[in-house]
Amino acid sequence: MTKPPLSDPIAIRLPEDMLSQIMGIAQTCDRSRSWVIVRALKLYLASEGADILAVSAGRNEAEAGVTEDMDQVLREVSELIGRRVA
Repeated sequence: MTKPPLSDPIAIRLPEDMLSQIMGIAQTCDRSRSWVIVRALKLYLASEGADILAVSAGRNEAEAGVTEDMDQVLREVSELIGRRVA
């Protein structure tokens, strides 16, 4: 499997209790601290981070005039619900 390209190293400061947890997880999993931190960041980016980016994209679309008429959307949803067969 090909590894993705890596950035230059970055330095961060963490609360000591958080670093202790990261080190404990790394030791238990026989992985590096970096592996644990990257995994945690991936999970964040896939959930809350993705939500933040989606909101930003929506705001940009609205500012650019890319919008939908709410009454039309509600009519279409009502039609879809009306066609649903149990």
